[in-house]
Amino acid sequence: MPRAVAGTAAVAAILLLALHPFGMPPEAGRAAAVSLAAVGLWASGLVPGHITALLFFLLGMLLAVAPASVVFSGFHSAALWLVFGGLILGAGIRETGLGERLARSIAGRFDGAYWRVAAGMVAMGLALAFLMPSTMGRVVLLLPVVLSLADVLGYEAGSRGRTGMVIAVAMGTFIPAFSILPANVPNVVLAGALESLYGVPPVYGSYLLLHFPVVGVMKAVAIVLVVWLLFRDRPTKQAVMPSAGSMSWSERRLAVILAVAVGLWVTDFLHHISPAWISLGAGLFCLLPRIGVLSVAAFDSKVNYPSMLYVAGIVSLGAVVAESGLGDILAEGLLSATAVAPGETVHNFIALTAANAVIGLATTLPGIPAVMTPLAENIATATGLPLMTVVMIEVLGYSSVILPYQAPPLVVAVQLGGVTMADMTRAVLALLLVTVFLLLPLDFLWWRAMGYLP
Repeated sequence: MPRAVAGTAAVAAILLLALHPFGMPPEAGRAAAVSLAAVGLWASGLVPGHITALLFFLLGMLLAVAPASVVFSGFHSAALWLVFGGLILGAGIRETGLGERLARSIAGRFDGAYWRVAAGMVAMGLALAFLMPSTMGRVVLLLPVVLSLADVLGYEAGSRGRTGMVIAVAMGTFIPAFSILPANVPNVVLAGALESLYGVPPVYGSYLLLHFPVVGVMKAVAIVLVVWLLFRDRPTKQAVMPSAGSMSWSERRLAVILAVAVGLWVTDFLHHISPAWISLGAGLFCLLPRIGVLSVAAFDSKVNYPSMLYVAGIVSLGAVVAESGLGDILAEGLLSATAVAPGETVHNFIALTAANAVIGLATTLPGIPAVMTPLAENIATATGLPLMTVVMIEVLGYSSVILPYQAPPLVVAVQLGGVTMADMTRAVLALLLVTVFLLLPLDFLWWRAMGYLP
């Protein structure tokens, strides 16, 4: 299967380069070919993600798909530096033993049947989404603790149970948080575009009421079910939860650094410092002589540099698609193919949700509101739906993740959590099936009850 996916993407990329179908300009065709080849390799996992990222950078420059500042834009994105700081924090949490101490202190709450473990991971991630606005920050903060918790509960490295715990906390803190306005990057992009283009800022309370019952609560329950079905496991050893004794000086210093970082993350609406620079600053303090907790040798051996290339490649892909105009071409083509019409409420709801989700395959999730919101007024006229309804359907589209590479936080979780892209893909696709056949119909009924759909 991985070879088939990669091979199909390669053939399609060659055809795009040679034929320029659908009247696509040459620069958009080149961008489409390079992006499709990268997506095929990332989705298949045939080669390591960081190697695919390097190939994307190389082809992007050789084929001149965009200026160098765009092709390499992932390296000066805030996401990359948030991840870098998080990698240092994660290494410090493991090196000092603070992660194991935290895990032991909460292990009793999660011990028992595997569904309880999965539910605990999802609940922990979703609860933190109300406090920390940065998904990357939440993932970076939680994963070292979850890995230590897996050790304490007896789920060894490489086990299905450990994989499920990582996937549960990653998906739990990312996907249901689409229902909380400031908790994910696509939400913030949507809010900014809606206000700047149409002068209508979304309201936190009404946004939460519209999305949280299904996208938040029901999708969280679905994640627990998916993880339990795919990864339920018995520990290979009995959970051991004795007291870890008093904290060492390095643990105390790291605890202070983490407390300050979390405090700054939670209050970013007051100081407006990017979560990335908070993460980088916390990581820097971990490395400082005498103050820090990581030696040079530990920094060299325990910080996963390839994951940074992977994240940079994913972020750059979205920038290349936007710069080349490929996103607009795909959006307009998809909308013309959906045959939306006034009065066809069910068809319009399904078609627009599907179109938004598919656009995310090319633009990654943050690109969906950037591409689709400027088209919302025309779509509202074509469908007869209110403008706010059309814009809010974008949320249903980008919360219906099709493949993990679309979502940098899931990519980071794969890298930091030591799970395979294949396992994350299985979980994402299983959740997509539940979303399509159960959650979207529930959303339709809820939206109609709320007056968003005629």
